[in-house]
Amino acid sequence: MNINKFDYIICGGGASGLLLASKLISDTFFSNKNILLIEKDSKNLNDRTWCFWEKGVGELDHIVSKKWESAIFKAKNFRTSFSTNPYTYKLIRGIDFYKNFNYLKTKKNNFNYIKTKINSIDKSSKIVKTEKGDFHGDFIFTSIVDFDKLINYNKYPLLKQHFIGQLVKTENEIFNPREVTFMDFDIPQKNSTRFMYVLPLSKNKALIEYTLFSPKELDENEYLYSIQDYLKNLNSGSYKIIETEKGSIPMTAYKFKSENTENLLHIGTAGGWTKPSTGYTFLNTLNKTNLLVSFLKMNKPFNKFEKKSRFWFYDLLFLDVLDKHNEKGSELFIRMFAKNPPLRVLRFLDEKTSFGEELLVMYSFSFKQIGWFLSAFFKRVF
Repeated sequence: MNINKFDYIICGGGASGLLLASKLISDTFFSNKNILLIEKDSKNLNDRTWCFWEKGVGELDHIVSKKWESAIFKAKNFRTSFSTNPYTYKLIRGIDFYKNFNYLKTKKNNFNYIKTKINSIDKSSKIVKTEKGDFHGDFIFTSIVDFDKLINYNKYPLLKQHFIGQLVKTENEIFNPREVTFMDFDIPQKNSTRFMYVLPLSKNKALIEYTLFSPKELDENEYLYSIQDYLKNLNSGSYKIIETEKGSIPMTAYKFKSENTENLLHIGTAGGWTKPSTGYTFLNTLNKTNLLVSFLKMNKPFNKFEKKSRFWFYDLLFLDVLDKHNEKGSELFIRMFAKNPPLRVLRFLDEKTSFGEELLVMYSFSFKQIGWFLSAFFKRVF
């Protein structure tokens, strides 16, 4: 059997796969390595939007299409506007990200790209089986999530951050283009954690996402009607839908690193790079990719790459509580923003706080809510 051989095979051309590929082909250390990226989709549509907060100038600022330095958090009886300084909230459109990579990949002779579906990955033989043949990789990276494994693994709860977003242009000027709506819980909760997320591009143009943290996805019309009602309450007047995107991101504390071997590494959401409690992935993926490139130069086995932090345990407890009290999720976020400086919350979600600051965040919950966390804690420990 004729099998094509490569030094590195990257399975999946999403954010993690493309970021890793671009860093490998841009680093002279890997110029003698033969690299293959396998992706089933063409990646020529604006199918998603990535947002993240970052200090100062970032390495992807050249494809950032919008920045905000002010944000607002809303709920029925609480709202706070705040400066994000020293952070800037940044938006990257999927199509700009893909075009940037397409330009890079034409510049390197050691890079190969195949558009096909991956059928399986054989860990022992290090062979990737696709509809266009089999490929051997000395080292394999995969961003393909095994959802069946997550669903059937009962040790940790599995929630989803699921959403539909619409880029709309409204008749009336109802948006503040200088302020992102981080979370707006002032909508019917319907016994689950749900909020609106608004990225204003101008006074009458914004991306509005109806987002839930819950176990099950909704009928598509419920997302669309909720966005419609939200715009009506803002007095949008008539509006035009320019683009629509949707997604479902697993929120789980599953130990993804247990799936890694000496030569196979799971990356992106498949590697646990999504923050379990919020669904944020992009900046963590960027940071992890930089660490991974340095790690590769040390020639260490892949199963030594990932390290567990205390934030993993915080996220696990939060998911335990959110799984059991999903209808109370908004109250948890309200307490965090009401009892802490907003920047402390952002640093906490970005895993940049000290242990003392983390205690302050924990103490911001009510006695009843602390009881939920203590119950989850004792069940995990004992």
